[in-house]
Amino acid sequence: MATDPFLDAAIAEARTGAAEGGIPIGSVLVVEGSIVGRGHNRRVQNGSPILHGEMDCLENAGRLPAAEYRRSTIYTTLSPCDMCTGAILLYGIPRVVVGENRTFIGAEGHLRSRGVEVVVVDERECVELMEAFIAAHPDLWHEDIGV
Repeated sequence: MATDPFLDAAIAEARTGAAEGGIPIGSVLVVEGSIVGRGHNRRVQNGSPILHGEMDCLENAGRLPAAEYRRSTIYTTLSPCDMCTGAILLYGIPRVVVGENRTFIGAEGHLRSRGVEVVVVDERECVELMEAFIAAHPDLWHEDIGV
């Protein structure tokens, strides 16, 4: 277990996704110490081209005023891809906590270049979830990241 309860919540989402037969990536959106949205990668489950963990989380948070996003932190078990990075930038989310970036390094540099604080925790459990999934389902993983 991570030492951060919000990262733990994102990991729980990733585990739910894996149990559903999907890709084990989870995310939560936190505003002032409260989770306002949570989600996990549902591309497989929903046949969706866009429901990465962060996108599902934002969808489940529903419409929020711009001021809410500007006070939020998004937690994700894996480094955000270009699509998820775009959503983070679009809504002005100022802080991203990344569970791990060993198995995939997304657009962290782009986020930082736009003033977003990116904190990489390097959580062992996040790494293990992704390594096991990639080893078992390399084709599905490559599809998810557009390879």
